[in-house]
Amino acid sequence: MWRNPSHPDRPLHAIVQPPGPELFTAVRDALSGDGPAVLPLPPGHADAAIAALRPTHVNGVPQDGGQGVPGDVAVVIATSGSTGAPKGVLLSAAALRASAAASLRHVRAAPGERWLCCLPVSHVSGLLVLVRALLSDTEPIIHPAFDPHAVLDSGAAHVSLVPTQLHRLVELAADLSVFRTILLGGAAPRPGLVERARELGARIVTTYGMSETCGGCVYDGQPLYNVDLKIGGDGLIRIAGPMLFSGYRSTGEAAPGPFDGDWFVTSDLGELTGGRLRVLGRADDVINTGGEKVVAAAVTSVLCTHPGVSDAAVIGTPDPEWGERVTAIVVPADPDTPPTLQQLRAYCRDRLPPHAAPRDLRIVAGLPLLPNGKTDLVRLKAGT
Repeated sequence: MWRNPSHPDRPLHAIVQPPGPELFTAVRDALSGDGPAVLPLPPGHADAAIAALRPTHVNGVPQDGGQGVPGDVAVVIATSGSTGAPKGVLLSAAALRASAAASLRHVRAAPGERWLCCLPVSHVSGLLVLVRALLSDTEPIIHPAFDPHAVLDSGAAHVSLVPTQLHRLVELAADLSVFRTILLGGAAPRPGLVERARELGARIVTTYGMSETCGGCVYDGQPLYNVDLKIGGDGLIRIAGPMLFSGYRSTGEAAPGPFDGDWFVTSDLGELTGGRLRVLGRADDVINTGGEKVVAAAVTSVLCTHPGVSDAAVIGTPDPEWGERVTAIVVPADPDTPPTLQQLRAYCRDRLPPHAAPRDLRIVAGLPLLPNGKTDLVRLKAGT
């Protein structure tokens, strides 16, 4: 529920640097109230967010026209929508602590057990590793970039990964039991990845969440402590609990988020069966083709089980007859013998309604990824 917070008089410091001890200290002081609010940004990709979110300082230097944040806001996470225009998710110290405490409770992490941060702290998944470390009375192990061998040798008890990172660890056929917990989120893992990791000794916990929920709030389909879930009549997942964000910020101003009373209305379609959540896909990734609706994520999931497919994404492309065409973008398992459109259509028709079978196929060497490990659908839709 949107509550108009106090006046935006707390300084907001944008910190543009790789993850490291200085950033951890800044986050710690932001949560305790001993320092300004923090806007962590990755080097080389900060200009658009700084222009849109107008922090009071950038790397300690005061900015003309910068605006502060409400006093209860500790961290602002910059996120881009489908237009690519940055907006800021306002996260209070109380919300961040509630999220981290629920996570630690679920995985039964003991005080003093160390967490490895090998994700960008400019994304909520990396940020929450730091907050969990704070609540565990220990300092995190921080890697400025992902290196699978360094991750395996880190000595950490717990780590948070995206599927691409887990895939690289699995490719090494390494002993993954060196971690007490591997939190896996950020995107849906391709079929078979989690099973292969568990065969290597991994204790995987799949997570669902977003910046607006301070990261993962549903573990292995079950809501964390103090988290409530429901599916609205529109099919969208709704979440309530103390870890919700305070609202959005763009052009320096605060604005409410998509709330229905105390419920945050996500952009994801889902099902609840026996209290267990199944995420179907994003509502804005639904393809309208010939009067039928196709959930792109469902088609992607099926394509990734085809033996000739290494990775895949599905988008809607404009079509004068169908409105949109279901277009498959595929990384072949063997570049010399890529699957054909006819093969993939037949494979999908055996597993999905006929209208969900792709009508176009694009073969690529690899899918473009965002820093958080998700497929960059904006670039794919733009054809770049």
